[in-house]
Amino acid sequence: MMEPGFIENLGWIICASTLVVLVADRLRVPSIVAYIVAGLLLGPIFGLLEVTHAVELIGEVGIALLLFVVGLELSLEKIRDVGKVAAVAGLTQVGLSAAGGFGISYALGYEPMQALLLGIAVTFSSTVVVVKLVDQKGELDALYGRIAVGILLVQDIVVVLALTVLAGVSEGGADVGIKGLLSSVGFALGGTAMLMVAALAAARWVLPRPMAWAARSADTLFMWSLGWFFVFVLVSYVLNLSLEIGAFLAGLSLAQLPYSEELKRRVHPLMSFFVAIFFVTLGLQVDLSSARQGVGVALVLSAFVMVGKFVMFMASVSRSGYGEQTSFRTAVSLAQISEFGFIFAAMALSAQLIGEEVLSIVAMVGLLTIALSSMLIQYSDPLYRRIKKTGALKVFGAAGNPEEARQEEGARDHVIIVGMNPLGRELVRYLHECGERVVVIDTDVFKLSDLPAETILGNVEHGPVLEEAGLEHARAIISALHIDDTNRVVALKARRAGVPVAIHAFDGALISELEALGVDYLITPRADAIEQEWERLKASLMEQGRGQESGDD
Repeated sequence: MMEPGFIENLGWIICASTLVVLVADRLRVPSIVAYIVAGLLLGPIFGLLEVTHAVELIGEVGIALLLFVVGLELSLEKIRDVGKVAAVAGLTQVGLSAAGGFGISYALGYEPMQALLLGIAVTFSSTVVVVKLVDQKGELDALYGRIAVGILLVQDIVVVLALTVLAGVSEGGADVGIKGLLSSVGFALGGTAMLMVAALAAARWVLPRPMAWAARSADTLFMWSLGWFFVFVLVSYVLNLSLEIGAFLAGLSLAQLPYSEELKRRVHPLMSFFVAIFFVTLGLQVDLSSARQGVGVALVLSAFVMVGKFVMFMASVSRSGYGEQTSFRTAVSLAQISEFGFIFAAMALSAQLIGEEVLSIVAMVGLLTIALSSMLIQYSDPLYRRIKKTGALKVFGAAGNPEEARQEEGARDHVIIVGMNPLGRELVRYLHECGERVVVIDTDVFKLSDLPAETILGNVEHGPVLEEAGLEHARAIISALHIDDTNRVVALKARRAGVPVAIHAFDGALISELEALGVDYLITPRADAIEQEWERLKASLMEQGRGQESGDD
């Protein structure tokens, strides 16, 4: 039976979150901060509602879905791509931050266990904040964006290990001895290792065929992935592990398949709703009297996070052979604490390992560092130019990497082709032979196989698909589809992005409508050859480039 007042409380949370997020969006403040502020307003400040068990349950589902999406990011291919710099910088910073956070907290009078948990809570950087803000700048594919995401993935692996140990400690309880505690932690680690092996084995031998069949329908793929998510959550429950660990490993197994990007796009809106509830409930649980007592500690830890993490990442990335600007932008983007710090502190509170004061301190550090770092990320380029003039960054000894310019340029000047019917596939092969970089999009995974191009599974009518394809930086976009509604969407989005577009006018009756939409070129059944259409489009692009150069002169 539903708890009395549940719908009313949920309504308060949704309405307050919406209003606060609208204000925060104008101020360019991340939504996580807005949700916590909404919780503070509803609970400690105005006393409008309290946390109920049902609301807490919704928040737990949100965090499990968040870990599921994080797992979907963790393909083994991505780990290989980020290479040495992500592993070295990520692991070095985790060790130094945990030690520094523990030392500061212990020096300020906290018990060793509380100091250790505080140190761990402020160690990690925010995947949600970094990915969202860097993506808003259109720089996830930039060199520093790829390094930052790689470091975050390394941190996420450590987070899962930390959550596993905490789950073992929680299972052991406060009254068990050292042997019992070690036994509980060992069981948790063993269960997690077993689940991880099962996840990777399933990705290799079990999931490919059924998921390939399900991928023919986006809705079927979405439902099957949620089913897989709940299977791992249930197994985690049976093994007395945290639900977050099972969710992460479910995502990890699906991340090894070619459908992970489409799954992330499908799951993300659902996750966002549940995660919002979690962070609002976190704000509701903050004890303002305890928070006032811990303001000094929160300020000291916030300074350590902002300055300490910047120095650690700046030094690590510079010493890995990357240039000064790349190192600076990477370090600035990671100078905050993670949403997992909140999760870790909330789990520790549930296990009675910390009190309300420590949770309040973590919340304050999160509010301060996330809000400040979001502004620094937005203005990292002008900030870099100002600091560079002072010569202060020379102390890190960053050396220019001759590969950096080439890697930065790799995400631009490509051609996007939508629809892998015979026309689309012929276009791909022809442009590849011409030396063009091609990104292809289709909703059928089988049509994306054996193509000499980068592939994206998805529907271009969903905004994130064309964003992922880099529409803003493309030389041109071509639709070979026989779907007039989708072709209209492609034409409109290309016009808004200022990118030349060519559409397959398979029906002569559509030609006038497509011309009215501003389509640059129409591929008609009367066209003599694909080569001629592309040569015309390419000549137009070259002419535009010369016109811009003369205008600049």
